[in-house]
Amino acid sequence: MKNLMRFPALTLGAGLLLAACAVPPQGTSPQDIANYEAAVASIGCSLVTEPDYLAVGLQTGLSREQLLGVTQYQLAARRAVSLPEGGIKLTTGVCA
Repeated sequence: MKNLMRFPALTLGAGLLLAACAVPPQGTSPQDIANYEAAVASIGCSLVTEPDYLAVGLQTGLSREQLLGVTQYQLAARRAVSLPEGGIKLTTGVCA
């Protein structure tokens, strides 16, 4: 059951984003990005399971779509890496 909760598809679009300039998702502010980074750091620097996304969403107030957009932005900006088991890990700030 735990494998069903992972998000390997999250990085499917990351390759396309890496080819383009990393631009924060429309409708998000620099403060939203900072809040996202702090929230992900507070749960151990990785987003892998549904509870991870729920916790970050509750802390930031971002919608699921915005969370996915910010996560893709972090990957494109090389501020996060894809994990082999699915999901991502931030690689900057306290998560470096």
